[in-house]
Amino acid sequence: MFRIHNASTPNPFGYSQRMENGEKITNFALFSAAASAVELCLFEGETEHRFPMVRTENVWHLAVTGVAVGTEYGFRIYGEHANPQKLMLDPYAKAVSGKPDLSSEESREWFLLSDPRDNALLAPRAVIIDEDFDWTQDKKPIIPWGESIVYELHVKGFSQLNEQIPEALRGTYSGLVHPVNLAYLQALGITSVELLPVNFHVNEPHLQERGLQNYWGYNPLAMFAVEPKYAATNNPLAEFKAMVKAFHQAGIEVILDVVFNHSAESEQHFPTFCQRGIDDQTYYWRNDHGHYINWTGCGNMLNLSSDVGRKWVVDCLRYWVEQCHVDGFRFDLATVLGRDTPDFNGSAQLFADIANTPSLKQVKFIAEPWDIGDYGYQVGHFSPYFSEWNDRFRDDLCRFWLWKSGELGAFAERFAGSSDLFKKNDRLPHCSLNFITAHDGFTLRDLVSYNQKHNDVNGEQNRDGRNENYSYNHGIEGETTSLTEPQKSAVENDRTFAQSGLLLSLLLANGTPMLLAGDEFGNTQYGNNNAYCQDNAITWLKWANFDKDLFELTKQIIALRKQIVSLKQDQWWSVDNVQWLNSHGQPMSLEDWQNRETKALQVVLDNRWLLLINAKAEGQHFTLPQGKWKAQAGTHNLALSIQQAAFSSMGCALLSCE
Repeated sequence: MFRIHNASTPNPFGYSQRMENGEKITNFALFSAAASAVELCLFEGETEHRFPMVRTENVWHLAVTGVAVGTEYGFRIYGEHANPQKLMLDPYAKAVSGKPDLSSEESREWFLLSDPRDNALLAPRAVIIDEDFDWTQDKKPIIPWGESIVYELHVKGFSQLNEQIPEALRGTYSGLVHPVNLAYLQALGITSVELLPVNFHVNEPHLQERGLQNYWGYNPLAMFAVEPKYAATNNPLAEFKAMVKAFHQAGIEVILDVVFNHSAESEQHFPTFCQRGIDDQTYYWRNDHGHYINWTGCGNMLNLSSDVGRKWVVDCLRYWVEQCHVDGFRFDLATVLGRDTPDFNGSAQLFADIANTPSLKQVKFIAEPWDIGDYGYQVGHFSPYFSEWNDRFRDDLCRFWLWKSGELGAFAERFAGSSDLFKKNDRLPHCSLNFITAHDGFTLRDLVSYNQKHNDVNGEQNRDGRNENYSYNHGIEGETTSLTEPQKSAVENDRTFAQSGLLLSLLLANGTPMLLAGDEFGNTQYGNNNAYCQDNAITWLKWANFDKDLFELTKQIIALRKQIVSLKQDQWWSVDNVQWLNSHGQPMSLEDWQNRETKALQVVLDNRWLLLINAKAEGQHFTLPQGKWKAQAGTHNLALSIQQAAFSSMGCALLSCE
């Protein structure tokens, strides 16, 4: 039996439990400045028990005894713009029961605030869960930024098609840390896995109508809750924690991709599940006319400038760090985090709140530094403790290698850490999160195999996805199965050389490299550069088509990177540790930098490492600097002799001086 206890508190938000005189007391607290009354709803099966909550300022709270693990709960909100017939989800829910059916206009009406019917039997409910976990002997790797190599992956897609993993574990948290996968990641040499969203999310109405799913997970409903569909057990939180612990034991950090810029409630008059029904004015940005500001492209934009908005974000980060031991966060459309007027402010209070939270001091923070709103592009303008996705690195390197831009200066600027963007406010090169590919866009294999995106299966007439891919198909769009053997070999060689040049440039550049899972062995998505709604063989890694040579090259480059002092020390390069030479082995002149026909240069690091770069289709001869040079990694079309080297066509190679 549930019984009200007289000692409720307005903090912490969500539910919390304590023991008093041998009795477990569960405290519930919910912020709502808009409500005139709030009822806590506890469920025993389908039987609902309602309890009026008490108010302290704008926090509604109540303590109850008799609440067991597995009890489901929600809130009914009363007020001028509220509808108590609709059950609201706790913004601090640590587990959620049920995902809403939004596949038709009729099913969606049940979740509209204008609808008069009671939807308690259909609405997602928060769940009381057992949070205990044995963290004995868990030790966070705490890898310095200068030694970090980030590997972006999807929990399901990584192992779903891997026949070396037991079938019951494929696509799950447990499957991700199966010994086969851990050994693979350790052999590859990455230090940090960045997981696409694992928070509880739902599929958008337009996807449900078409029978598709939001595979990436960027439509969150409960940011404190683990997504259960990736669990092999009936305890997703415990399985997630066990996954983190296993990664730590393997010396690998866990970084979560999180979405604090919008919620699954989407547009103003769409289905309501949580914040909109609790306190719309507090949680979402509006313009002067009262309409939602949609600078995320997802229907709404969360207001993180208010005290309660900032507290929600910081409390959530603390939960994942303190209770789940994660090592970092990558923030989707992170410009929203700094919008406080709602213009962007690089010194926004939320950034200060995060910096001043003790448990977040040793955590890695990565920003996707843009959104689609006014002044949304903010690369280089985030708080100094952030590393930022550097799309300028991606675009300049793709234009250099695939479009043969000949812009040696742009290549050098990006390769040296993008000081033009990040060398300010005591920031170091690691603040440039360098990437060529990510979940959003072509895979590396597709980047060298397609001139155009092929997103028709998404059902949006190929209008979705990025148009400026700077890709090159090397003569034929897509796979080469229709070509004769000599033609096929020629195209595949060119594609291999291009991938090799991009990989060497990425993994040997100053800054923090990020590798997209599967790029190391040639994974394809068949030209789909926006596969967010493809939870199928389009996006799942195709282990059966494993390019061993490409994997060995990637593995080799990563191992070599870890030996190069000028990359590990996380410092801006100077004449003391880097030399830029032309193909004749002489220091680059202004004329050399401006000559777009050359497309070749040499980079010497620490007087020990030499990177040879030939980004044009035809061969290139190099006169090497003084020293006894030995090839360590690169394309196989390099001929090397004393003080001389030559590529027979486009190529890139790393040499060391014995």
